Amino acid sequence: MDIRFLLNGEPVALTEVDATKTLLDWLRIDNQLTGTKEGCNEGDCGACTVIIIDKEKAIKPLNSCILFLPQLDGKAVRTVEGIKNHKIQEKMVEFHGSQCGFCTPGFLIASQALLNENSSPTDQEIACALEGNLCRCTGYQPIIESIREAARLKQEVGNDPAASEPHSDPHPMAPESPSKEPSA
Repeated sequence: MDIRFLLNGEPVALTEVDATKTLLDWLRIDNQLTGTKEGCNEGDCGACTVIIIDKEKAIKPLNSCILFLPQLDGKAVRTVEGIKNHKIQEKMVEFHGSQCGFCTPGFLIASQALLNENSSPTDQEIACALEGNLCRCTGYQPIIESIREAARLKQEVGNDPAASEPHSDPHPMAPESPSKEPSA
Protein backbone atom coordinates (compact mmCIF):
# COMPACT_ATOMS: atom_id res chain seq x y z
CA MET A 1 0.00 0.00 0.00
CA ASP A 2 1.38 3.41 -1.01
CA ILE A 3 0.36 6.67 0.67
CA ARG A 4 1.08 10.37 0.29
CA PHE A 5 0.59 13.11 2.83
CA LEU A 6 2.18 16.30 4.13
CA LEU A 7 4.22 16.30 7.33
CA ASN A 8 4.84 19.76 8.78
CA GLY A 9 4.37 21.18 5.29
CA GLU A 10 6.70 18.75 3.52
CA PRO A 11 5.44 16.07 1.12
CA VAL A 12 5.85 12.45 2.21
CA ALA A 13 5.43 9.45 -0.08
CA LEU A 14 5.58 6.01 1.52
CA THR A 15 5.59 2.73 -0.33
CA GLU A 16 4.73 -0.70 0.99
CA VAL A 17 3.24 0.75 4.16
CA ASP A 18 2.49 -1.62 7.03
CA ALA A 19 -1.25 -1.06 7.53
CA THR A 20 -0.88 -1.69 11.28
CA LYS A 21 1.89 0.85 11.92
CA THR A 22 0.70 3.85 13.90
CA LEU A 23 1.62 7.41 13.09
CA LEU A 24 3.19 7.69 16.56
CA ASP A 25 5.59 4.81 15.92
CA TRP A 26 6.41 6.11 12.45
CA LEU A 27 7.15 9.60 13.83
CA ARG A 28 9.21 8.49 16.82
CA ILE A 29 10.93 5.31 15.61
CA ASP A 30 11.29 5.79 11.87
CA ASN A 31 11.79 9.58 11.79
CA GLN A 32 13.17 10.49 15.23
CA LEU A 33 10.47 13.15 15.69
CA THR A 34 10.25 12.58 19.42
CA GLY A 35 8.34 15.72 20.41
CA THR A 36 5.13 13.73 20.04
CA LYS A 37 5.09 11.65 23.23
CA GLU A 38 3.91 8.13 23.93
CA GLY A 39 1.88 8.11 27.12
CA CYS A 40 -0.86 5.51 27.31
CA ASN A 41 -0.68 4.16 23.73
CA GLU A 42 -4.48 3.73 23.92
CA GLY A 43 -5.78 7.15 22.87
CA ASP A 44 -6.64 8.27 26.40
CA CYS A 45 -3.96 10.75 27.53
CA GLY A 46 -3.39 13.09 24.57
CA ALA A 47 0.41 13.20 24.91
CA CYS A 48 0.65 12.03 21.28
CA THR A 49 -1.79 14.57 19.82
CA VAL A 50 -1.09 15.83 16.29
CA ILE A 51 -3.10 18.07 13.99
CA ILE A 52 -4.66 16.39 10.96
CA ILE A 53 -5.98 18.52 8.12
CA ASP A 54 -8.20 16.74 5.64
CA LYS A 55 -8.93 17.55 2.01
CA GLU A 56 -11.77 19.84 3.07
CA LYS A 57 -9.22 21.74 5.21
CA ALA A 58 -10.89 20.73 8.47
CA ILE A 59 -8.42 20.90 11.35
CA LYS A 60 -8.65 18.05 13.85
CA PRO A 61 -6.40 17.25 16.80
CA LEU A 62 -6.08 13.46 16.88
CA ASN A 63 -4.15 10.89 18.91
CA SER A 64 -1.32 9.55 16.78
CA CYS A 65 -1.07 6.37 18.87
CA ILE A 66 -4.36 5.11 17.44
CA LEU A 67 -4.02 6.60 13.96
CA PHE A 68 -2.72 4.16 11.37
CA LEU A 69 -0.51 5.32 8.50
CA PRO A 70 -2.98 4.42 5.71
CA GLN A 71 -5.48 6.83 7.30
CA LEU A 72 -3.15 9.72 6.41
CA ASP A 73 -3.37 9.32 2.64
CA GLY A 74 -4.21 12.68 1.09
CA LYS A 75 -4.09 14.52 4.41
CA ALA A 76 -1.66 16.81 6.19
CA VAL A 77 -0.07 16.25 9.60
CA ARG A 78 1.37 18.87 11.92
CA THR A 79 3.44 17.74 14.90
CA VAL A 80 4.78 19.79 17.78
CA GLU A 81 8.01 20.18 15.79
CA GLY A 82 5.93 21.94 13.14
CA ILE A 83 4.59 24.69 15.43
CA LYS A 84 7.87 26.34 16.38
CA ASN A 85 7.54 29.91 17.68
CA HIS A 86 3.76 29.74 18.12
CA LYS A 87 2.55 32.20 20.77
CA ILE A 88 0.92 29.40 22.74
CA GLN A 89 4.39 28.04 23.51
CA GLU A 90 5.51 31.35 24.98
CA LYS A 91 2.34 31.65 27.03
CA MET A 92 2.63 28.09 28.38
CA VAL A 93 6.04 29.01 29.76
CA GLU A 94 4.92 32.42 31.03
CA PHE A 95 1.88 31.00 32.86
CA HIS A 96 3.71 27.88 34.14
CA GLY A 97 1.48 25.57 32.12
CA SER A 98 4.25 23.01 31.80
CA GLN A 99 5.55 21.30 34.90
CA CYS A 100 7.18 17.97 34.07
CA GLY A 101 6.66 18.71 30.36
CA PHE A 102 5.59 15.26 29.25
CA CYS A 103 2.02 16.25 28.35
CA THR A 104 2.99 19.68 27.00
CA PRO A 105 3.32 18.76 23.29
CA GLY A 106 -0.21 17.37 23.24
CA PHE A 107 -1.59 20.45 24.96
CA LEU A 108 0.28 22.74 22.55
CA ILE A 109 -1.14 20.93 19.54
CA ALA A 110 -4.70 20.87 20.93
CA SER A 111 -4.38 24.57 21.76
CA GLN A 112 -3.11 25.52 18.33
CA ALA A 113 -5.89 23.54 16.66
CA LEU A 114 -8.43 25.42 18.78
CA LEU A 115 -6.92 28.84 18.11
CA ASN A 116 -6.66 28.17 14.37
CA GLU A 117 -10.39 27.54 14.26
CA ASN A 118 -11.54 29.97 16.97
CA SER A 119 -9.53 33.08 17.79
CA SER A 120 -11.81 34.00 20.69
CA PRO A 121 -12.69 30.78 22.54
CA THR A 122 -14.82 30.81 25.66
CA ASP A 123 -13.67 28.95 28.76
CA GLN A 124 -16.12 26.18 27.88
CA GLU A 125 -14.68 25.91 24.36
CA ILE A 126 -11.15 25.77 25.79
CA ALA A 127 -12.21 23.02 28.20
CA CYS A 128 -13.80 21.05 25.36
CA ALA A 129 -10.67 21.44 23.21
CA LEU A 130 -8.51 20.06 26.03
CA GLU A 131 -10.77 17.23 27.17
CA GLY A 132 -8.62 14.64 25.41
CA ASN A 133 -5.44 15.74 27.18
CA LEU A 134 -4.40 14.69 30.67
CA CYS A 135 -1.98 16.48 33.01
CA ARG A 136 -1.04 15.17 36.43
CA CYS A 137 1.04 18.22 37.47
CA THR A 138 -0.60 21.58 36.72
CA GLY A 139 -4.25 21.37 37.66
CA TYR A 140 -5.08 22.75 34.17
CA GLN A 141 -5.63 26.38 35.25
CA PRO A 142 -2.21 27.59 34.01
CA ILE A 143 -2.83 25.84 30.69
CA ILE A 144 -6.24 27.47 30.32
CA GLU A 145 -4.78 30.88 31.21
CA SER A 146 -2.05 30.46 28.61
CA ILE A 147 -4.65 29.73 25.93
CA ARG A 148 -6.72 32.74 26.97
CA GLU A 149 -3.67 34.98 26.69
CA ALA A 150 -2.58 33.53 23.33
CA ALA A 151 -6.14 34.14 22.05
CA ARG A 152 -6.04 37.72 23.36
CA LEU A 153 -2.75 38.35 21.56
CA LYS A 154 -4.11 36.83 18.38
CA GLN A 155 -7.10 39.21 18.54
CA GLU A 156 -4.82 42.20 19.11
CA VAL A 157 -3.08 41.60 15.80
CA GLY A 158 -6.41 41.39 13.99
CA ASN A 159 -6.43 37.62 13.62
CA ASP A 160 -3.34 37.91 11.44
CA PRO A 161 -1.39 34.87 12.59
CA ALA A 162 1.61 35.90 10.54
CA ALA A 163 1.95 38.99 12.72
CA SER A 164 2.34 37.03 15.94
CA GLU A 165 3.15 33.50 14.80
CA PRO A 166 5.86 33.60 12.14
CA HIS A 167 5.75 29.86 11.40
CA SER A 168 2.00 29.35 11.44
CA ASP A 169 -1.08 30.22 9.47
CA PRO A 170 -4.79 29.47 9.89
CA HIS A 171 -4.54 26.27 7.86
CA PRO A 172 -0.83 25.48 8.15
CA MET A 173 -0.88 22.60 5.73
CA ALA A 174 -4.04 22.89 3.72
CA PRO A 175 -3.30 20.10 1.27
CA GLU A 176 -4.29 19.82 -2.29
CA SER A 177 -5.49 16.37 -3.15
CA PRO A 178 -2.26 14.50 -3.88
CA SER A 179 -2.15 13.32 -7.44
CA LYS A 180 -2.01 9.59 -7.89
CA GLU A 181 -0.41 8.04 -10.89
CA PRO A 182 -2.88 5.91 -12.81
CA SER A 183 -2.35 2.24 -12.18
CA ALA A 184 -1.40 0.17 -15.18
